[in-house]
Amino acid sequence: MQWAVDMAKISSRGEIVETSGELPSLGTTAPDFVLRRADLSAVTLSHYAGSRLVLNIFPSIDTPTCAKSVRQFNVRAAAMPNTKVLCVSADLPFALSRFCGAEGIDNVETASVYRAPEFGREYGVYMAEGRLGGLLARAIVVCDEQGTIIHRELVPEIAQEPDYDAVAASLA
Repeated sequence: MQWAVDMAKISSRGEIVETSGELPSLGTTAPDFVLRRADLSAVTLSHYAGSRLVLNIFPSIDTPTCAKSVRQFNVRAAAMPNTKVLCVSADLPFALSRFCGAEGIDNVETASVYRAPEFGREYGVYMAEGRLGGLLARAIVVCDEQGTIIHRELVPEIAQEPDYDAVAASLA
């Protein structure tokens, strides 16, 4: 597979970081993926066929902003009919499970890219350089029931939360 050559620029506490490409375009089918759940079983895009899907992509569950986004989507997911939220990071599945268990998070699902480095490149969120090199940039991708992208956001500053209201509006 050929990786995108265009790169998006974001910042991490003032340091400019380039991602591996651009987020997939609105109106296109989301790239398929094979990620790992907490029990190490595979989860793919097709698991969500017939449901709307919010991909909450972030660097690491063990950072304050990432943890906030998972908590926030956990609360909001209950009010989003026929919608699943999948929180995706490079954390090991065990860390994601530990966090969700300790926080009582049960309205969202988690998945790790630890066996799927291509996810970050295909979604244009892989940060190859900088102090967070090797992790994923903070982004949101929302798909309709057929897997078509209806909303996307690459958060311009890693420490900034995504626009939750824009996600809700895309699902209204």
